Amino acid sequence: MTSGHQRPGIIPASDASASAPEYRGRMFRPMLRSQVVVDLLVAAVFGALVLLQSRYDADFWQIAVATVLFAAAVALRRASPALALTIAWVAAIVQMTGGQYPGAQDIGISAVVYATGAYGSRRVRIAGLVSALVGSVTAGLYIGLRDYASNGAGVYSTQDLATRIGLYVLVGVALLLLPWIGGVLRRSRQVAQLSREAQLLAQRDAARADRAVAVEQERVRIARDMHDIVAHSLAVVIAQADGARYASKADPAVADQALGTISSTARRALGDVRELLGALRHEQGTTPTPDVDDIERLVDEMREVGLEVDVERSGDPSTLPTSTQLAVYRIVQESLTNAYKHGERGTPVHASLTYRPDTVEIDVVNRRSDDGRAGPGTGHGLVGMRERATMSGGTMTAGPRGQDFAVAVRMPAHPATGQMPRGLFTSTDQERTAP
Repeated sequence: MTSGHQRPGIIPASDASASAPEYRGRMFRPMLRSQVVVDLLVAAVFGALVLLQSRYDADFWQIAVATVLFAAAVALRRASPALALTIAWVAAIVQMTGGQYPGAQDIGISAVVYATGAYGSRRVRIAGLVSALVGSVTAGLYIGLRDYASNGAGVYSTQDLATRIGLYVLVGVALLLLPWIGGVLRRSRQVAQLSREAQLLAQRDAARADRAVAVEQERVRIARDMHDIVAHSLAVVIAQADGARYASKADPAVADQALGTISSTARRALGDVRELLGALRHEQGTTPTPDVDDIERLVDEMREVGLEVDVERSGDPSTLPTSTQLAVYRIVQESLTNAYKHGERGTPVHASLTYRPDTVEIDVVNRRSDDGRAGPGTGHGLVGMRERATMSGGTMTAGPRGQDFAVAVRMPAHPATGQMPRGLFTSTDQERTAP
């Protein structure tokens, strides 16, 4: 109940069947106030017309009692199909016990039976079907035997009586069973429509969830790229700044070269960061996405900061999609940055890139530092590489290998589409950080 001015049990709702579980076990279905008013007016007009037609009949008062009952059933047919069916049976019994011949008031039975099929519960629908069948047979027997008694046994033979009863039963089936079937069909169409609407809502919710996951994954990707860009660029800038400081007095040319490297590296990093921030604002980036051809430039930068890098390549990477080339570049970038921060200085780093028609293999091996030195780190480098490999459908292993530290990545050349499961990645302690 939502208002103190509503009729008891009549609860406004846009669709009764949509709220059926909430009102299960109650006598009255939820209905709009306008629907209740319409049903009352229809019942009143129906009863008034029948009484007006029968006002000169000898048994008017008996007809009036049955008509009032039928009108009440018509008024309640949608609000309470079970109660309406009960009242209709009482009216029919009153009509038969009074010896009345069926008239216009019996049209109300068809409306009630239709309502049991369209609005009733499963039990009420079964009761409506049984009532339609039993009512048809009962009406046929009643009318046939009444005619037989009124005209005398000599008018109709037994065969004629059976034929008439059969015809009356068929008429009763048409007036009762067909409306019930129509009500069931209406209910089926309504349920099918609600199912389609529910399916559309579910599809819309699923689309929203997919978009939310896609946005979240894109933000994760941007955050990962931001980490790779900033971590690598700052490592290069710090190394060149330290070198320039020591070489500024002894060899100004070397210091000037280091400052130039710092400037170009910072500008490039600034451009990459602006591109990522533009993507966060749903703008198109203006800087090309790094690919495998940029690895040579990356290696030269690392060599300039004092990291000896040996790169071995095999295969043709020209057919790789942009996403795979970006993943290869970022993995190599983070691996070399990790080797510079945590590896032993003065020892070479070996990087192997193998491009096959169906897979890409990346192996980066560097000597571990034994002097307890560890560059600053957040522990996200290896996690980011592992996420990139997994998002592409590949695998990654990283950890000590004797005196070395090795990163090995295997990924398909053409990654399958899919979404990264939540909670798949956990923090790792394979990347050493400062205490």
